[in-house]
Amino acid sequence: MRLHILGICGTFMGGVAALAREIGLQVEGSDANVYPPMSTQLEALGIRLMDGYAATHLQPAAGHEKIDLVVVGNAMTRGNPAVEYMLDQQLRYVSGPQWLGETVLAGREVLAVAGTHGKTTTSSLLAHLLESAAMVPGFLIGGVPGNFGVSARLGSGKSFVIEADEYDTAFFDKRSKFVHYRPRIAILNNLEYDHADIFPDVAAIQRQFHHLVRTVPGNGRLIVNAHDERLAEVLSMGCWTPVETFGIGRGDWQAELLAVDGSAFAVRRRGEYLGEVRWSLLGNHSVMNALAALAAAAAAGADPQALLPAFAGFESVKRRMELVAEAAGVRVYDDFAHHPTAIATTLAGLRAKVGKARILVALEPRSNSMRQGAHADALAPSLADADRVMFLQRPELSWDARRVTDALDGRGCTEPSVDALLAALLAEAGPGDHVVFMSNGGFEGAPRRFAEALHLR
Repeated sequence: MRLHILGICGTFMGGVAALAREIGLQVEGSDANVYPPMSTQLEALGIRLMDGYAATHLQPAAGHEKIDLVVVGNAMTRGNPAVEYMLDQQLRYVSGPQWLGETVLAGREVLAVAGTHGKTTTSSLLAHLLESAAMVPGFLIGGVPGNFGVSARLGSGKSFVIEADEYDTAFFDKRSKFVHYRPRIAILNNLEYDHADIFPDVAAIQRQFHHLVRTVPGNGRLIVNAHDERLAEVLSMGCWTPVETFGIGRGDWQAELLAVDGSAFAVRRRGEYLGEVRWSLLGNHSVMNALAALAAAAAAGADPQALLPAFAGFESVKRRMELVAEAAGVRVYDDFAHHPTAIATTLAGLRAKVGKARILVALEPRSNSMRQGAHADALAPSLADADRVMFLQRPELSWDARRVTDALDGRGCTEPSVDALLAALLAEAGPGDHVVFMSNGGFEGAPRRFAEALHLR
């Protein structure tokens, strides 16, 4: 069977491609962004890649069988030449999440990780814990887990961990991706307003989360953040599955901080002391992710007490407060945070670790919600732990970022380009400083370029 994947170089669709190839299907794909590292990863699997979305990519070619199925990524829109050809020629097509649900997840014990924040880290941690329990899980994660080195694999065990995104499925299916996954165990990590290009308000997101809740069977488990009132409201719409809650000093699964930066904590389950975790991650949000993953692994049949030592060996996902360089006495981090809550909790964890050392933040408004200004009013408070903030305001940004920097009491400035931002950072940074680049995009290679410039000065 020959599959053609539109949008193949995205993290999710690249994972779909890898799973399809592992199943034994003939896989090829198109994307407007065919470049390393995803392109080299896919080519190493024997997957043919085509640059752009020309209609000819879907046409019969000499030496190739006809395409049996087109798998459509959610970035595809009407007007795209390949999409228009697919529709005009009545080619068989399906969304990535639907293909995954029907072809890979059917018959597996699916563990879905949903939430506005922490999905990638929690999914990676859950897969690591199940692997430590010799359960050999499959997984598809929106990043590259350090313990595995790949974003997707089938696995030989019955469990499959899936990062369950609330973003819409495809141009022809506006439901959230996660409704296709039919999990037996679902983590509801947190719920806040995001994806302003898709959802008009937080109530619309809550409705999608309740659609997920409706799919979890009565003999399954819901693992729910005990601190999150919006998730409680979701469950109040109707719940047919046993619920276990988790929190710091609250819930069925509880953590007690042993270090203020979150690098050590004790774990209790329904009052029973299980032991301590000491690991390399920072922040209360990381502790919450750990509790959620531990509770889900226990629901899948693992011994939670036996899993506690595995946390010390967890290698976090790339671009999650990743220390990318230390040069001229400056520590440089690359972080994926793109929502005020994620920014605030990440910086709070770093502040707890570094004490009074200076924290400098370079922020790119890259997500759709950020670019639309949906989080503008919450950004300045989220940067409270930063000593200096350089905000990238490209000319095409539709709102004035000085709304943020003017509220930082002299700690912030806007820069019109990455080059200008890097120059400002270089003039500011000194020995002992911690510089954090925050974006869910490429940021034009800013962290690497900054580190190289530090080496040269």
